[in-house]
Amino acid sequence: MSGVDGVSPSASIHPSAIIAPGAVVGPGCTVGPFCILGPEVVLEAQVELAAHVVIEGRSRIGAGTRLSPFASVGLPPQDLKYRNEPTGVEIGPRCQLREHVTVHRGSVGGDGMTRVGEECLLMACSHVGHDSQVGPRVIMANNVMLGGHVSLGEQCFLGGGAAIHQMVRIGRHAMVGGLAGVTNDVPPFANVFGLPARLVGLNVIGLRRRGFSRDNLHSLRLAFRLLFREPGTFAERLLETERRFAGDALVQEVVAFLQARDRRRELIRPGRMAADIAPEEDEG
Repeated sequence: MSGVDGVSPSASIHPSAIIAPGAVVGPGCTVGPFCILGPEVVLEAQVELAAHVVIEGRSRIGAGTRLSPFASVGLPPQDLKYRNEPTGVEIGPRCQLREHVTVHRGSVGGDGMTRVGEECLLMACSHVGHDSQVGPRVIMANNVMLGGHVSLGEQCFLGGGAAIHQMVRIGRHAMVGGLAGVTNDVPPFANVFGLPARLVGLNVIGLRRRGFSRDNLHSLRLAFRLLFREPGTFAERLLETERRFAGDALVQEVVAFLQARDRRRELIRPGRMAADIAPEEDEG
């Protein structure tokens, strides 16, 4: 099919692939055996579809992204209210979607788009539910499940089998432990674990690897301790944290995240290890 309709002459298309009229296949793309592309699909340059990949709906796949066998993108949302409205999916550049990954298109209950940012790694059998917004460089390990309308900040890491409830927000650089069940919002830089998930500290290892300084960790440790360990109401502790760390950009990011939360949903609760929020060894 190379050179026909929207298929670039430089694309490599296996004879068994089915590409609907109207689909766009960019320069240097590879479409492997038994792949199926719907009429509104756009593959930007150098996208690789291994085999048996299905992409439907208004789906755009960013340049250099690779989809492994049996991945599917843009199928209808698992939402009983959905009536085949023209919604879609956007996958950023240089992502990896491994075997059996599913990313469902948006619904009219959101803005109609499910989004995955650049350079994300979605490991085998992970699922991105309708209307979810996944930030750049997120890693979702095997069998991670995102319900509808989930928001993941930049460079989150979600351990294998973690289940994220619909509407939950997880701030950037947070870590969710394997098999955790997350039903409440998780602030930036946090580390949560368990079923139900509980706050167990800062994502210290991840923050160090990403170049956060000793002073950054020290300030976040003090702020988290004030927010989640000190007496008083949470509203009072939040105001005190905002005042005490007025000049600290990272702490203010946490404060802004907490202030913006949906008051109908609880914040993640501290667990029994939360007394060790960034212990002294984290400052070394």
